[in-house]
Amino acid sequence: MPDFEYIRKQEPLPFPDEQGSNEDPPKEGYPEPFVPERSGGWQLLFLVFLVVIGTFGGLAFYAGKWKKDIDVRKYIFEGNSIVSSRELAGVLKLYHGRNLDSLEAGDIRQRVLKFPYIKDVIIIKEMNGLVRIRVVERKPLAQTVVAGKQMIVDREGFLLPLNSVVETRFQRLPQVSGISRPKAQPNGLLQMSQQEADLLLRIAGALSESEYAKMLIRELHLASNNMTYCLTMQTPTRFIVGNDGNFKEKLKKFEIFWQKVVSKKGFDVYETVDLRFKDRIFTRDSLFIKVPQDVSL
Repeated sequence: MPDFEYIRKQEPLPFPDEQGSNEDPPKEGYPEPFVPERSGGWQLLFLVFLVVIGTFGGLAFYAGKWKKDIDVRKYIFEGNSIVSSRELAGVLKLYHGRNLDSLEAGDIRQRVLKFPYIKDVIIIKEMNGLVRIRVVERKPLAQTVVAGKQMIVDREGFLLPLNSVVETRFQRLPQVSGISRPKAQPNGLLQMSQQEADLLLRIAGALSESEYAKMLIRELHLASNNMTYCLTMQTPTRFIVGNDGNFKEKLKKFEIFWQKVVSKKGFDVYETVDLRFKDRIFTRDSLFIKVPQDVSL
């Protein structure tokens, strides 16, 4: 072995010396330093933002100024069929020609809601002097008599005066009796109790979806103790449906009983027909027989 160690000396890279040599550093293996370019893009975006804000501000200013110079020239009514547009326009004629900007939507709303058949109203003021009034009318559900006057019951149990439009359009509304004393509400209308209104709504709903019962049944009598019953035009027989639901099933049993029994035996045979029990119908004839008859379906 050699008695000396050979050490390879690495030549230093030719970097600039401390005296600031002007020699260029080697290009190979050394990337160019990144110098960010100065850009005015953010200044352009800021300028565009100012222009947009200024444009919208100018439009809002001129729109407000223009609106103050516009008068109410026409009403457009939507959603009304029971209350005519002429009736609605009649209560709003005092606002015609007034400044649109000073028109209070609350005042119009109060006047329109004075019609019993109008449940809700939305007022939209348009820039061309039009006032668009969208109304939601109450839906007639049944008829009743209160203090000797024929009234209409809506789906929420409110009692409404009968008018010619309802009388013509809703000719097959069932008559309802047995309503307990209705209460006056803040809108000036009388309303059934919530319990009775819900019961009437369920029975009337099942009746409207029936096949034949809706053509036969003409009166509903609301009674406590699960004894609500129906009457038809042809017979004084009371068809008891109760208060506990399943009215679709009970009306279906009514239809079967009518076809199989009443149509064959006659209309004045039974005093009551009890439809409250599953798969059975109990009857009591008009001679007041003490033991009810049991009819299996």
